[in-house]
Amino acid sequence: MPKGLQRQNHLISPRGLRADDAASYLGMSKTKFLELVDKGTIPRAFTIDSIKIWDRFDLDAVIDAAKEVEAPSESNSFDKIMGR
Repeated sequence: MPKGLQRQNHLISPRGLRADDAASYLGMSKTKFLELVDKGTIPRAFTIDSIKIWDRFDLDAVIDAAKEVEAPSESNSFDKIMGR
């Protein structure tokens, strides 16, 4: 194959994640993940051809929202250096 037509290996980050991968993406067990879905803390999956899929962007929003709600109780030395 001519050099210009060779395919490069690309790492693809899927936008849609199944429950196991969505839980891992958030750093928790599948059991805890599904518990938080049931509580409404994490958005419910959408379905494509009977497969439940979570949108990675929605999961990012969950993390962003949790970071905004949780304020540090007291600054540590790193926070002081960074002006937080």
